[in-house]
Amino acid sequence: METRIERREILRWVTATLAVASTTVVLSLLGVKESAAGLIFLTMVVWFAARTGIALSLYVALLGAVSFDYFFLQPLHTLRLAGPQEWVEMLSFAVCCVIVGRLAERTRRQTRQAEQRRADVERLYDLSQEMMLHEDAAGLIRDMPRLIDRTFLLDGVVLYVRNQDQFYESIADVPVSVRESLRTLVPGANAVVPAPEGFSAMALMLGLKPIGALGWRSNRLLHEMAPAVGAQVAIALTRAVAVEASARMEAAREGERLRTALIDSLTHELRTPLTSIRAAATTLVQGEGLDEASRLDLAVIVDEEASRLDTLIGEAVEMAEIDANGLRIHLAPQHTRALLDQALEESRAALAGHRVVITVEGSDKPAWFDPHLLGRVLRHLLENAARYTPHGGRIALRSRRADNRLEFFVEDNGPGIDSVDLPLIFEKFYRGKKGLLMGKGTGMGLAIVRAIVTAHDGAIEASSVPGQGTSFRFWVPLVESEPAPKE
Repeated sequence: METRIERREILRWVTATLAVASTTVVLSLLGVKESAAGLIFLTMVVWFAARTGIALSLYVALLGAVSFDYFFLQPLHTLRLAGPQEWVEMLSFAVCCVIVGRLAERTRRQTRQAEQRRADVERLYDLSQEMMLHEDAAGLIRDMPRLIDRTFLLDGVVLYVRNQDQFYESIADVPVSVRESLRTLVPGANAVVPAPEGFSAMALMLGLKPIGALGWRSNRLLHEMAPAVGAQVAIALTRAVAVEASARMEAAREGERLRTALIDSLTHELRTPLTSIRAAATTLVQGEGLDEASRLDLAVIVDEEASRLDTLIGEAVEMAEIDANGLRIHLAPQHTRALLDQALEESRAALAGHRVVITVEGSDKPAWFDPHLLGRVLRHLLENAARYTPHGGRIALRSRRADNRLEFFVEDNGPGIDSVDLPLIFEKFYRGKKGLLMGKGTGMGLAIVRAIVTAHDGAIEASSVPGQGTSFRFWVPLVESEPAPKE
């Protein structure tokens, strides 16, 4: 690379020499007068100053002065000057060459700086656009050094966020001295200061409040542009921190709202079976005027409502565990038929009086999934179908493999789900019109189902035709060999 640059530089000097020599020959052959020759040589000096710089233009001016004296000023073909007029012409030519060359060089330098500023403004606009389009606030803070580095073609960027006391870098192995200089940087008014290891640094300010520091290693970022970049980064950083704080506050408010809803829902749902149990127990304790059949009916009420109460508490505890700790998936090889049979067996009490059909379509080779969690999904769906399907109704439970997925279906021929309720049935505590009228369900079962399926990297959907039945379909990735352990 250096050899190529050296060759190009030598070629420029040779070209300048040949240009002056050929111009001199042509002007001599044409018999051009000294005034016209001086203007032509002066034009060459201006051209070289504008295109190549002051050094080469001065070289051209020197060659032009020698040629002008030797070939055009009296006496010809000597470097002596005949009289005062020739001296004035020669000095005027030399002074004009120097002045014009410097002016052309200054104009060239200013043009180059203007182009650099224009390019930096365009890069600053591109940077602001990328920051504005970044949706993830935490991700924006993390990616900001890389964005600045890539946009302005720098050799490394380090961002220090004061309220987090955290560094974000576009390159690996940033020296400790650079980090410490950014951490201890004294805020200044748009001041760019030198930092160790060839870095430059600047404090990031929001008004009079320091919010961090920015360091970069390159001289491509002009000091005039650095404050604008710093201001843009400070605004984006403040916005990202504000969005992140707002998201945390919103999550906290949502969690509080859900906890309140849970308490209200559980209070209402728990009181209903408790009221029935208490009324039946009180009547049994009093025992006046009760025959054996009445006692048996009251005992059945106590048993049914106690079972309902146990289900309510179980679902509440299950949802609380999911919200608090998340779900840990433990994959194990198992046949889908065995999973369906196990779910049916565990839900047999709820399915009493219904016709259940199990179908496994295609191959039933072992697959890797969490049988405990998927069993919970199937039990929730089966018990939900049994709850709303009339006595004697048909419930179909089937599975199949399709498009690298393991799919499961729970279908019934019950009354179906209203089209208004269908998009909301997987939300926590939501109970459709039929559930509210029939007093069934807690509104947590399908939310639990969706959380478990999502933890498997799967999805669930429901379709229903009012009066004809409902179909729930969920799928998980089909894993046919033992997955590699996660680090």
